[in-house]
Amino acid sequence: MSTHKKRLFGKSCIVTGAARGLGAQIARTFCEHGAKVLITDIDEVTGRDTANKIDAVFAAQDVTDEQSWEKIIQICESEFGELDVLVNNAGLAQTGEGLSPEDSSLAAWKRMFTVNVEGVFLGCRAALPAMRESGGGSIINMSSLAALVPTPFFTAYGASKAAVTHLSTSVAMHGAPDEIRCNTVHPGQIQTDMHNALVADASAKSGAPLAAVEADFASRIPMGKFQQAEDVANMVLFLASDESAQITGTQMVVDGGMQLTN
Repeated sequence: MSTHKKRLFGKSCIVTGAARGLGAQIARTFCEHGAKVLITDIDEVTGRDTANKIDAVFAAQDVTDEQSWEKIIQICESEFGELDVLVNNAGLAQTGEGLSPEDSSLAAWKRMFTVNVEGVFLGCRAALPAMRESGGGSIINMSSLAALVPTPFFTAYGASKAAVTHLSTSVAMHGAPDEIRCNTVHPGQIQTDMHNALVADASAKSGAPLAAVEADFASRIPMGKFQQAEDVANMVLFLASDESAQITGTQMVVDGGMQLTN
């Protein structure tokens, strides 16, 4: 790919939760388009391996640790000179027992919000002054289709992603005068390890064969197939690039049409 076709050429980026799955694919796509990328994750072994494979920099991070964010911004600025793009991708899914509004435990609820909401808030808060110094930037917060439709089958997860969506509009309004954009991306059903765990959990609970449950999940998508990590990474790439310079405070849905059925 020639330099002039690399949509993030020269941009300095952080992608959290990027050791594997969607985060790794976002980081890989960024590197392919000329970005300088710092990936973070609590899984140091896999994170370092992923960073080596895609020519990125790795730093261990628990996104819920307030002090870690100052260190991550410092590493990014030390390695690359500035911060242009932050992708808050790190998060938890919700499987197991007690997922309905009636059955969810307070402990599970708090854990979900600590990682999925507080982690994103801390990332946004840390990125804003760094991006202001560099003359603007793009914050992309990974939400979910679950933020936009009722989720009685995993209540805490849906509520946490809805909180991310609202938080992002406030960050967008706050950052607009400094040309700092903030948008959310809402995947539907991506075939990642996290998605496969949800399918397996549903199969175990219902007693139905795994293949039948997977087919049932896919049947709810009007376009008829699961999204792949590349589909979502391409949307994140667009929001990170200057092509989306006038887009902020929006919800970008990548779900094969699932939202149409709710």
